[in-house]
Amino acid sequence: MSQDPHAVPVDRGRATRDRFGTLAAGDDVDVVTLASTDGLRARILTYGATLAALDVPDGSGRSRSIVLGFTTLEDYCRARGHLGGTIGRFANRIAAGRFRLDGVDHALSVNEPPNTLHGGRNGFDAAVWRLDALAADVAPSVTLAHVSPDGDQGFPGRVEARARYTLEGSTLRLDYTATTDRPTVINLTNHAYFNLAGAGSGDVLAHELQINADAFLPVDRHLIPTGEVRPVDGTPFDFRTPMPIGARIAEADEQLALAHGYDHTFVLRSTGAAGPRLAARVREPPSGLAMEVWTTEPGVQFYSGNALRGLDVGAEGRAYGPRAGLCLETQHFPDSPNQPGFPSTVLRPGDSFRSTTLLRFTRP
Repeated sequence: MSQDPHAVPVDRGRATRDRFGTLAAGDDVDVVTLASTDGLRARILTYGATLAALDVPDGSGRSRSIVLGFTTLEDYCRARGHLGGTIGRFANRIAAGRFRLDGVDHALSVNEPPNTLHGGRNGFDAAVWRLDALAADVAPSVTLAHVSPDGDQGFPGRVEARARYTLEGSTLRLDYTATTDRPTVINLTNHAYFNLAGAGSGDVLAHELQINADAFLPVDRHLIPTGEVRPVDGTPFDFRTPMPIGARIAEADEQLALAHGYDHTFVLRSTGAAGPRLAARVREPPSGLAMEVWTTEPGVQFYSGNALRGLDVGAEGRAYGPRAGLCLETQHFPDSPNQPGFPSTVLRPGDSFRSTTLLRFTRP
């Protein structure tokens, strides 16, 4: 069949799949590369459904990798900090590694004594996900799937989860879905560390951050929310207008001292509208490159990379020192299974967990 000579060619993105490495247990790990028509390029590993790299053109058209990541699979297995991983079953902390659901107590894998952090010793970011779908189109995408068996890390129910990464022009879209065969709790997020000046280029203290939140969740000495929803007004947690991350991080504030910086959930303003809403915006002043975070989740965990210690060398050949990257983890609230006043994270058979986050990039 001959082509219409008057048809306008469709500018399509690209999606490719390659081998990344093999785990000691023998599991092969692949890397999928997505490239958009607007110059974005993402690398996603089947290990942990991990966002390993995200290249974004700056105002001059030069591309820079803005996500902290590693060159080898061994580096990902050895490193701490969950860099780029998909976190589950439950993002953030559950106090004392225990919760009660429908009158039944559940004891979880404790990996940050006395708490369970990011799903336990072997969370979703340490699993090899199955490549479920790969599409090279105007909006290239990859869908990864993982089955977590009943009792995994102490959580009840068999959970089938999917993570979909899609490049839509200057936007990276993350969609999470999950179902269960028994009542359980779930809270999925991505744990990418961002540095808009380029991964390995130094700290992010000069980045300007704005968070659309009038309140945050103060924590105790174990970084568990106290249950209070505290207004940000008059505190170092007021990012309602753009503020350099380092402007108040060293202030004499009890909450900053407990977390050694920012590691807190911000309660996002509710617009009442369906679909993602603007949660945060971060900008790197010298280049003007900015990232907007839109989400369907009720909160965002702002983490200023306090525990990075320069022990891990990134893909750029430079060590990731203190505050070399920042995290904006869209999620439900920490310890929700033990906090009846927080939005519920319970998932029941017949229902579906759904979460969408958009990372939108703008350049001068």
